[in-house]
Amino acid sequence: MEKQTTIGVIIGNRDFFPDRLVADARTEILKELDKLNIKAIVLAESQSKLGGVETFQDAQKCAELFKQHREEITGVLVVLPNFGDERGVAETLKLSQLNVPVLIQAYPDDLDKLDVARRRDSWCGKISVCNNLYQFGIKYTLTTKHVVHPSDPSFIADLKDFIAVCRVVKGLRNVRIGAIGARPGGFNTVRYSEKILQRHGISVVTADLSEILGSANKLSKDDQVVKDHLEKIHNYAPSGTTPSEALIQIAKLDVVLNDFMKTHALDATAIQCWTSLQQNYGCNVCTSMSIMSENMLPSACEVDVTGTLTMYAMQLASGSPSALVDWNNNYAADDEKCVLFHCGNWAKSFLPDIQISNAPILGTTVGVENTYGALDGRTPAMPLTYGRISTDDTRGVIKAYFGEGELTDDALNTFGNRAVAKINNLQGLMQYVCRNGFEHHVVMNASKTGAVLKEAFENYMGWEIYQH
Repeated sequence: MEKQTTIGVIIGNRDFFPDRLVADARTEILKELDKLNIKAIVLAESQSKLGGVETFQDAQKCAELFKQHREEITGVLVVLPNFGDERGVAETLKLSQLNVPVLIQAYPDDLDKLDVARRRDSWCGKISVCNNLYQFGIKYTLTTKHVVHPSDPSFIADLKDFIAVCRVVKGLRNVRIGAIGARPGGFNTVRYSEKILQRHGISVVTADLSEILGSANKLSKDDQVVKDHLEKIHNYAPSGTTPSEALIQIAKLDVVLNDFMKTHALDATAIQCWTSLQQNYGCNVCTSMSIMSENMLPSACEVDVTGTLTMYAMQLASGSPSALVDWNNNYAADDEKCVLFHCGNWAKSFLPDIQISNAPILGTTVGVENTYGALDGRTPAMPLTYGRISTDDTRGVIKAYFGEGELTDDALNTFGNRAVAKINNLQGLMQYVCRNGFEHHVVMNASKTGAVLKEAFENYMGWEIYQH
């Protein structure tokens, strides 16, 4: 079962509409939330008329309740069983000072129930509520249908997407990323601004690679912690022809990286690889990065901090691991397909035929014997959301692009971590990427979460986005 999510619920009311509508809505919405394992923080029926929010006094009570659960609440659902009191909704959100995503739901009227005793007017009331939230400067999310019953499949889908938006926004505003090592000299493409990220709540913790390698070199194959990590690696993926000495080197490095993440309470890492690790330590770090990403602690190579930030965001949206890839090759003469590639650090969710191997391209300059730890494997057909977050330092903004496509089973005879992607108007996308100075690294996730990312990035984070 998925981890339980907690949201605040505001049930709007207006005194000249039937109270029964509020009571029914309370029962219906709580039932739907319970089905989705969502905990609701809502006024009790004894705290206001039927637990609704209508007066300023109701707003004060509801805001105080939300404040008591500030650490739990990731979003707020506004329910309008009738026209509702737009001021009551806006005042509640203002007084609570939660600064979380807000979803506005309004009930539909029945054509045979438009008499004074049974009409709702929620269609009109929703516009008024949104108008007030706009005036108050409070960001909000709309349902696909302007009015919709809580049991309608489209609302259930909207609610699931909204919960994902809440996860993304909460996660991005508090994420801690470890930048381990210096950006390789040949990778100007992964430059970024720590200061711009920090303004958006994204913290970067740096470490010199020599500190990490120095600590790893102090460990020996006889240390129990090294034996434990070696066993973890054996259980994670077949080692193929990888020498035992290389596996021990990988395990020692894995120990230190895990300790560093725990010490600094990190959610993700970006690690220098090309080519210091191979020359100064004698292995690739890909296996450790793959294990971390598979365990929802995403890791990107070449100190690509905004790359691993993108991995984390997509992971939050989908609930599944992400992978950092290169926009790498054309796929024959097909203008809507391309090859995605990396030496070998993708989470094994993408690699059913995973095997620990080496990195042949890198090996041509540093010696293949120093590149064990890279993974080999082919990603089969699966859904695809792709994208990239970047800091545009000269303009002082965070920008992003993303879209959806498919990973295919098309033939691909090569090595490393590899996949074939099919994307509509791929040539237009590449024009956009190149003209707007985005990196050659992109992130893939086996999901269809474009709408979630758009709402989270653009509406709540205030970033410049392009949805392909």
